[in-house]
Amino acid sequence: MAENSKPKSGGAPPASKATGDSVPARKALDGIRVLDMSHVQAGPSATQILAWLGADVIKVELPGRGDITRGQLRDVPNVDSLYFTMLNCNKRSITLNTKTSEGKEIFTRLVRHCDVLVENFAPGVLDRQGFTWEKIHEINPRIVYASIKGFGPGKFVDFKAYETVAQAMGGAMSTTGREDGPPTSTGAQIGDSGTGIHCVAAILAALIQREHTGRGQRVQVAMQDAVMNLCRVKFRDQQRLAHGPLREYPNKEFKDFVPRSGNASGGGQPGAALRCAPGGPNDYVYVIIQPHVWEPLAKLIGRPELVDDPAFATPEARLPHIDEVFGVVEEWTKGFTKFEVLDKLNEIDVPCGPILSTKDILEDGSLAGRMVVEVEHPERGTFKTIGCPLILSDSPVTVERSPLLGEHNEEILREIGYDINHLDELQSAGVL
Repeated sequence: MAENSKPKSGGAPPASKATGDSVPARKALDGIRVLDMSHVQAGPSATQILAWLGADVIKVELPGRGDITRGQLRDVPNVDSLYFTMLNCNKRSITLNTKTSEGKEIFTRLVRHCDVLVENFAPGVLDRQGFTWEKIHEINPRIVYASIKGFGPGKFVDFKAYETVAQAMGGAMSTTGREDGPPTSTGAQIGDSGTGIHCVAAILAALIQREHTGRGQRVQVAMQDAVMNLCRVKFRDQQRLAHGPLREYPNKEFKDFVPRSGNASGGGQPGAALRCAPGGPNDYVYVIIQPHVWEPLAKLIGRPELVDDPAFATPEARLPHIDEVFGVVEEWTKGFTKFEVLDKLNEIDVPCGPILSTKDILEDGSLAGRMVVEVEHPERGTFKTIGCPLILSDSPVTVERSPLLGEHNEEILREIGYDINHLDELQSAGVL
């Protein structure tokens, strides 16, 4: 990995121990080279995970512009946006125009040099440049070629997709929101970054299989498919509807499809977001009422008579008027802050969690250095990013800054045996 400025990133696990001696840390994917042809979010989120796990990720970008997100949603003029920097940590950047003859030659060498290729172009882009899966496999039979597309085989296969399109067509939006309101997207990027995580799993599986077969293979992940997988419980409930209404949902009416159900958990235990003091937009605690916590909860909120009340005593009795049940609990939660409610409910083993805003999370000391990491960037200064959610005891992650556009051109070309004496000529010709 190229030497980058070292950001603040505390929280790395200690090196493993063997026979009392310290073992030098080794990244899980040390020695794996990834040719990152991806852009925006779905692909870069996958390759960033691979980079955090130790792979040498070479990001290929258009000369002069780079990944389009470098310039999108900028908060500092003429500096790489947070959109780009937070999705491209720990990578190296080379600029390359693969439409030129010399660019194709360099790209061919890169394919030979790498173990994995990741792309999320519109359908057919690399094919039209002469780099079909068959051609890439011919150049390097061991390479794992991973493609992220909007849709799998079928009538939508050639359509483009964005985050909310994938949510719309994967079942998420139809089941999200209030019963009497429009379909709603989730703030979690399940279409883009969710697909990226699925792609990581497929790539790692293909690399393990290569250890046995010696051959790479084609990996294809569709955004619609990934969203469907993340909505698995809703498809469970779609089939349950054949046997009657879904009693754990708060909806008054049911048709022949799973409805939008507000903040209901979709599981067997009813839950709701309850207002707390002082009453701001995020002053809520999400509370789940399991059968065994009802008695201590009723006593805690000052309503012990509800324990034996036939309308409240059992889960079956509570479900028909679950809104009233949570209304009673909310009268109590409104007297405390969300963190006071959190402490009181945890004392009696009630599953709950305060609604944390993005500001709350970025300022949470318990997450600092682990999931909220400060990174030094040579142009924008210090910024915060979300750290690696995967923790491996023998493979500590250090979050390093994203690369500047074409920062590693000379370094990477030298590694693949290219004559760097002609670097200026390549740049003048628009190859780099």
